[in-house]
Amino acid sequence: LQQQGLKFIDNNYRCRQGEIDLIMLHNHQLVFVEVRYRKQSRYGSAAESVTHSKQKKLLYAANHFLACKPQFSDQQARFDVIAVQPKLGSDKLQIDWLQNAFCE
Repeated sequence: LQQQGLKFIDNNYRCRQGEIDLIMLHNHQLVFVEVRYRKQSRYGSAAESVTHSKQKKLLYAANHFLACKPQFSDQQARFDVIAVQPKLGSDKLQIDWLQNAFCE
């Protein structure tokens, strides 16, 4: 993400109701990033594992972060997902960056 121009703010931000893997800044926009890995797609892809329930937890944690860090409260925000899974027929990983993956 840093190679794509995002600036690191925080990682593994935890509160009672949830956790945010990465918090980045991209062109004056706060980006809350959920990183998901799936070894197998038997129960869905890595991206599909960010369920509505997980989205609610991320939203709660993001609101908590903003309440605790007022210097970011005037920033627009978005939620991205980094989905990692093995490429079919290969021993390499497929990494998909889903920007603005869901709405607040």
